[in-house]
Amino acid sequence: MDVLKNGTDVFFILMGAVMVLAMHAGFAFLELGTVRQKNQVNALVKILTDFSASTIAYFFIGYTLAYGVSFYHGAAALMDHSGHELVRFFFLLTFAAAIPAIVSGGIAERAKFAPQLAATFILVGFVYPFFEGIAWNDHFGIQDWLTREFGAPFHDFAGSVVVHAVGGWIGLAAVLLLGPRRGRYRKDGAMAAHPPSSIPFLALGAWILIVGWFGFNVMSAQTIDKISGLVAVNSLMALVGGTLAALVAGRNDPGFVHNGPLAGLVAICAGSDVMHPIGALVTGVIAGLLFVWMFTVTQNRLKIDDVLGVWPLHGLCGVWGGIAAGIFGSRALGGMGGVSLMSQILGTLLGVAIAFAGGLLVYGALKVWVGIRLDPEDEFNGADLSLHRISATPEGETAN
Repeated sequence: MDVLKNGTDVFFILMGAVMVLAMHAGFAFLELGTVRQKNQVNALVKILTDFSASTIAYFFIGYTLAYGVSFYHGAAALMDHSGHELVRFFFLLTFAAAIPAIVSGGIAERAKFAPQLAATFILVGFVYPFFEGIAWNDHFGIQDWLTREFGAPFHDFAGSVVVHAVGGWIGLAAVLLLGPRRGRYRKDGAMAAHPPSSIPFLALGAWILIVGWFGFNVMSAQTIDKISGLVAVNSLMALVGGTLAALVAGRNDPGFVHNGPLAGLVAICAGSDVMHPIGALVTGVIAGLLFVWMFTVTQNRLKIDDVLGVWPLHGLCGVWGGIAAGIFGSRALGGMGGVSLMSQILGTLLGVAIAFAGGLLVYGALKVWVGIRLDPEDEFNGADLSLHRISATPEGETAN
C-alpha cells in the first residue's frame, strides 16, 4: 500500500507540474498578443529561455536554499519514495520560473536579452527562495512568531504572495529602472498608444493560463490524500468574479476581459483552501476591479510603462489575495478558520519588501554594470530583428 500511495502521489504532483509548465505557454502568448508585432518573437524566446535558466538556478541553488534538499546523490537515492522529492522539485520549479515570466511582461519591448537572463538566474536562485523558505518552510522562526503573537501563521496555500506578489513587485522595480518605451509618454503630457498586436493571441494566452491554474492551485496539496474540491470550486468562482468585474469596469475592453480572470485567480491562490465559494467570488470581483482601476492609474496618471500590467495584476492582486485569505478564511465569514488577518498582513508586507528590495538590487546592479535597456535604434527596430534577426512574419518582408 505504501508503494501504491507513493506512486500515486508522484503521478499526482507530476500532473500538476505539467499543467503549470503549460501555463508558461500562456505567459508567452499573453505577452505575444499584447506587445507590438516587432517584439513578438522576443516574447516567445524570453519565456522559454527564462524557464531554462530558472531550472538550472533552482536545481543547483534555489531549491536547496528554500527546503534544504540537494540532489548531489546517486540516482538510486533520489528514487526514495518513488522519486517524490524529484517531482516535487519539478512542481515547485514551475512556480519559481513564474517569477521571470511575470517580470517579462512588464519590461517587454525595451529590455536587453542577456542581462534579463542573468537577472532570472539570480532571482530564482536567491531572491525568490529566500521568501519561499520563510513562507513554506518555516525559515528564521517568523511563522512561529506569527503563530505565538496572532494565533496563526501566514497562510498562502498556492502563492498569491509567494509567487504572484513577489513577481509583480520585482517587476515594478525592473520597470521603474528601465523607464518607459520610446515615445510612450511625450514631453507635452500626451501619450502614444501602443495597442495590442493580436487580441486572439492575447486571449489564447489567458485561456491557457486559466486551464493550467487548476493545476497551480489544486495540485498545491502535493499529495493525493490532501486534494480538495473546495480549492477547485473556489478557483472557479474567483476567475468568474474577476472576469465579470473586469468586463463591467473595463467597459467591454477585451484586454481587461481576458486579464480579469487572471486577477481573480491570482487573488484566490492564498486562501483557496480555506474560503467559502461566495468569499472566493467576492475576492475575485474585488481583484478584477482592482486590476482595471490600477492598470489605468499606473499607465495614465503615474506614467509607469508596465506593458502587461504585471504590477497591478500580480503585485497588487497578489497582495489583496494574501489579505483576503485572512478575511474570508475566517469562520465568521464562512471559512475554514485557522487564519489570522494580522499574520496575513504582516506576511504579505514582508513578501513585498523582500521582492521590491531584491528587484531594485538585482536590476539596479545590472543597470550599472552592463546596462539593461536596448539602444534607441534597436528598440525602434524592435527586439525581434535587433536580437533574433528574424520577425514574426518573415515571409511578408520578402514577398516583394
